[in-house]
Amino acid sequence: MSDTHDPKNPDANAVSVDTLIATAPANAAADEADATGLVGIVEALIFASPEPITPKQLFKVLDSEPKEEVLAAVEELKRRYARSGGLQLVEVAAGYQIVTRPELHEWVRRLFHERTSQKLSVPALETLAVIAYRQPVTAPEIAEIRGVNTSGVLNTLIGRKLVKVVGRKPVVGRPFMYGTTRDFLDKFGLNDLSDLPKVEDLADVLGFDPPALAELAATEQPQAFDFGDAPAKADEEQ
Repeated sequence: MSDTHDPKNPDANAVSVDTLIATAPANAAADEADATGLVGIVEALIFASPEPITPKQLFKVLDSEPKEEVLAAVEELKRRYARSGGLQLVEVAAGYQIVTRPELHEWVRRLFHERTSQKLSVPALETLAVIAYRQPVTAPEIAEIRGVNTSGVLNTLIGRKLVKVVGRKPVVGRPFMYGTTRDFLDKFGLNDLSDLPKVEDLADVLGFDPPALAELAATEQPQAFDFGDAPAKADEEQ
């Protein structure tokens, strides 16, 4: 029988309604199964994690599931979020995170009553750029590039959990070596250090042209560190 509306045949219309009623539970059951299936579970874990959740963490929680299926669920989530909605699934700090779309920033800002975090000063941004591109790097090396003492700025960056001590340089005095943290990647929207912008584009990112850029141009790819280490305390710098 046809499911189209036929004013001359009420029985046909009744069948159409009955068909819809009959299929509704099946559709609802499919939606529920999808929500509680692997894709739904992965979505819940990414959403609930206070920090970007790494594939390793997902594999540990979902240890009964094949790793390839967990990754396939992540890819399916990416496709779903890419199609529509105000959220997106992004890769940041070597993990996954569900965030609002950048074009909706103005509306989200209104929700929080224009509350903004304290911005870094120009010296702090310049020092952070030197560390990001030269890590691991010591305080004397940073001071040589910038031409000024950096101890106070380093304490600020450590306090913000953007920079940490990653070791000591094997030279006389064994000075601390500094590198960026997982929080640095998270706050700047980077998946890993290879996502750092080209040095020539850094001025546009920072909003100014630091004199240290010329020194950074010849730098090799920065070394990656174990971001699981706790950041050093601000008073560790001597």
